[in-house]
Amino acid sequence: MGSFSIWHWLIVLAVVLVLFGGRGKISALMGDFGKGLKSFKKNMKEEGSETAETDTETKRIATESDAEASEKSKDKAANG
Repeated sequence: MGSFSIWHWLIVLAVVLVLFGGRGKISALMGDFGKGLKSFKKNMKEEGSETAETDTETKRIATESDAEASEKSKDKAANG
């Protein structure tokens, strides 16, 4: 129960390699992580604006079809 499994040793090895693998490894790793996060946020923002545009267009089309249906029912009522 007191010994480490292979997974524990692999995690320790990965940490040692990151810490002592060379100069600037951690800062490069964090820089890459920051770039990825920035790109993710940018793409989420772009998708949100595309969704908002699509929602606006859908509402406009629904409003137009409601207006047409209302006019048709008025015409039927007037014509008998």
